[in-house]
Amino acid sequence: MAKPIVAIVGRPNVGKSTFFNYIVGEKISIVEDKPGVTRDRIYADSNWKGRDFTLIDTAGIEEKSEDKINVSMREQVDIAISVADVIIFLTDIKQGVTEADKEISLLLRKSKKPIVLVCNKSDTFGENPDIYEFYNLSLGEPFAVSSVNASGIGDVLDEIYKYFPKEQENTNSDGIIKVALIGKPNVREIFFNKQNIRYK
Repeated sequence: MAKPIVAIVGRPNVGKSTFFNYIVGEKISIVEDKPGVTRDRIYADSNWKGRDFTLIDTAGIEEKSEDKINVSMREQVDIAISVADVIIFLTDIKQGVTEADKEISLLLRKSKKPIVLVCNKSDTFGENPDIYEFYNLSLGEPFAVSSVNASGIGDVLDEIYKYFPKEQENTNSDGIIKVALIGKPNVREIFFNKQNIRYK
């Protein structure tokens, strides 16, 4: 069965690459304190509760622009959203809900995919009152995390795990490839005789 795919989506500089690198356990995505560093989709595999899944880091969604680079980056994000089984919408709890966050939330709701709202850069211990503003995005309960301090990420992984497609037992466990040949009467016999293949 194909591995579940999880896409990380958000505006620039909310910490998507740091979040991505922590979950996959490697510094794969470049982390810079400036927007536009990540331009393509970056894939890596990870595992949670014994279930393998593929994580996608994406470019920050900018305001609509005719700039060719921004258009190309947006297309890459759209592809990631279309192939994902679950979407992590990463925001910045310190900046609060921005107009860009509102636009992205509308975009994600149109995808009809499960969305996990994550508020990054929550570096204070205990409950952070700033998180309540994010309920206004109407995406369910927001999760406060700190990618730098690795706090709260386990709760996010537990949440996305709930949306993974159910695993199916492999009924063809003997490793034999099974093919069905369908056609008119007598055609099957002619085919197998020419190929010198035994059949049942």
